[in-house]
Parts: sequence; C-alpha cells; structure tokens
Amino acid sequence: MKANEIVEVKDTGVSVTVDEETTVVLSRTYQFEGKEISQLDFSGMENVTADNLIKANKMAAAAGAAAILPEQDLYHTLLIGAEVTGLPIEFFKQLKARDAIKVKNMVTSFFFGEA
Repeated sequence: MKANEIVEVKDTGVSVTVDEETTVVLSRTYQFEGKEISQLDFSGMENVTADNLIKANKMAAAAGAAAILPEQDLYHTLLIGAEVTGLPIEFFKQLKARDAIKVKNMVTSFFFGEA
C-alpha cells in the first residue's frame, strides 16, 4: 500500500482509491529505469524545508534557469517534484507538457495554500 492510497475493506472486498490531494495521475504510463510510472505521490510535500528550496534554487541557477518567482517556475517545481517523489530530475524532464504542468500545479498549489 502506498502512502497516498486510501484502503477500505468492505463485505464485498477491498477498495483502493487514490488520495487526489497528494497524487498526480499522469496522462500516460511512462517507462523509466525499468519501471512503469502512471502516478506520482506528493504526500511528502509537508516535509519540504527551506533547505530543499535553497538546494532547488542552486540547481536551477547552475542549469542556467533564472526566475523572479522560482516557486512558479516550471524547472524549479520539477526539481521540487524530484525531491519529494525520490525520482531523478531526468524522469521529470521527459514528461509530456500536460503532465509537467500537472506537477507544476501540484507544487505551486501546495506553496500557495491551495492544496
């Protein structure tokens, strides 16, 4: 069982649903390092610290990215996504645009209290 799954045991069997507040369901299943990934667990967002943000800022700057509001910058939010999910940034860079924006929205919504 994953941290973002809600499991209910009923007389008719076991029901597993995804916690929509902490899960990004991708538009497709991605193959990455021998794994199939169709959703991302962002339940770790509560554990992000200022140190994680500083690290993401430094990584983005080293990659040549510059943003006035880094918490709204796509690359910066993908770096945070990598930190939270434990997947490398290379996974996030291969996402189709629609899925990359889903990740960005998850991260920015958390930062701005909308999630």
